[in-house]
Amino acid sequence: MAADQTGPVVPTPYGAVRGRYERGVAVFRGIPYAAPPFGALRFRPPRPPEPWDGVRDAAVFGPTAPKPPYSEALALYLSDPDIPGDDCLNLNVWTPEPAPGARLPVLVWLHGGALTRGSSAVPVYDGATFARDGVVCVSVNYRLGVEGYGLFPDAPPNPGLRDQLAALHWVYETIAAFGGDPDRITLCGQSAGAISAGALLAAPGTQGLIRRGVLQSGPPEASDRDKVRRMVRRMAARLKVPATAEAFAAVDRALLLRTQAEVGRLGSPVLGGPAFGIVVDGDLVPRDPLKALAEGTAARDAELLMGWTRDEYRLWLVPGGLLERVDRLGAVALAGAMARCHAGHDIPRGYRVLHPGAGTAEIVGQMVTDHLLRVPLHRLADARPGASYLYEFAWPSRLPGLGACHALELGFVFDTGGVPESKKLAGEGAPQELCDAMHTAWVRFATTGDPGWPAWDATHPVRIFDDGGPRVAHGPRDGEVALWITACADPEPSRQSVPRAPGAELASAMRRLRRSVGVLRR
Repeated sequence: MAADQTGPVVPTPYGAVRGRYERGVAVFRGIPYAAPPFGALRFRPPRPPEPWDGVRDAAVFGPTAPKPPYSEALALYLSDPDIPGDDCLNLNVWTPEPAPGARLPVLVWLHGGALTRGSSAVPVYDGATFARDGVVCVSVNYRLGVEGYGLFPDAPPNPGLRDQLAALHWVYETIAAFGGDPDRITLCGQSAGAISAGALLAAPGTQGLIRRGVLQSGPPEASDRDKVRRMVRRMAARLKVPATAEAFAAVDRALLLRTQAEVGRLGSPVLGGPAFGIVVDGDLVPRDPLKALAEGTAARDAELLMGWTRDEYRLWLVPGGLLERVDRLGAVALAGAMARCHAGHDIPRGYRVLHPGAGTAEIVGQMVTDHLLRVPLHRLADARPGASYLYEFAWPSRLPGLGACHALELGFVFDTGGVPESKKLAGEGAPQELCDAMHTAWVRFATTGDPGWPAWDATHPVRIFDDGGPRVAHGPRDGEVALWITACADPEPSRQSVPRAPGAELASAMRRLRRSVGVLRR
């Protein structure tokens, strides 16, 4: 293999790789950690890659996993490079000192994208800033969508999560050669990447591999198996093939991606609908990850850094004018949100009191994202024995309507606010002081386990990242969290403080809402 003879060379279990020095940081891109997951390996657990002779050039990002593009509306805000090729199970390493003995802390990054999109090649995720600050950064590609999370009777579940586990083992066994300390690995992820990180932190097969974890905008969770099966069955019906891995493997790959995008078109984190997800499989995920972490049966001593953005929902409702449409749907949208959250009438009524003057879309968005995200993270911090640190990213985008939306914080985490792909979401003028503060917190956490503010306790300290400078609040919007916890505290129907609305009626409203919103997405 041709390679630049001036770059650093590092051995791996499968052959040596040559990287590049860029602005004082050694960068290795596109290193295979597993074999291409196609042919006989389609829908199967990852296998080791074929060893290579000589030195493999690691100058450019490797192929990305097969995925459909973002919708036109979301593509205005999010970048998602598509690099062709089958060798998509690869990773990248940024290190300030590519030599054994450096023993630097290691940060492993799992990208988001609803388990259907995203890759390690997104420019916002440039790990050079972590290496600049003394942390070895590793970012990972893994299988997505039906290839990584389809549930079939003739194939093992969760192949995409198994890819991540294979990458984590590669890091543990190999990172010392790149200057990292295998005993100081921090596993990080955002959105679907955070859900994945939570599942891996809870997995029996990872105990001892991960020192600490970061969960940004994604709680540990397991999806309902029937929900994932329905996604596969809907695809099978459109393709006119059996809902088996063997039948799906015979379908043209481009057609499979188009069908996946069509079936998933009406789903979203706020509105629900068909979606892929990690499922309990009796093996890698033997039980619900949230319960395992909360009860202290997994990652008991690992420190956790957990956060969210103030207006998560706006990324899903602002593009394409969905926010206004949900406002116009009014009571139907509110009933749909109640179905999504399994909530009675007191929940939205409480939000109205806490947010006077807010429109229906804001109430729906905050209610759903709090239910799915903030409340589980609060409860996890309350329950687990290990140290937890919580934060909220509250700086609003300079672009109209987005507020402090989902994924906005990533340019601040990686200190890449100046790249065009960050500005697509943040606009011009993101404050460097805030980038410095948030990035430094992650560096400190990966290095010492302490991001720089008090650990979670009975006073509920939450670090706020916004224009106001460093501050710790007593549980921002704790009113909503208290509302949910009070509502769900008493399981006896005769004493329950929040009446449950009729399930069939609300489920019907949820379907009407998704269909109504879907008209705009076509």
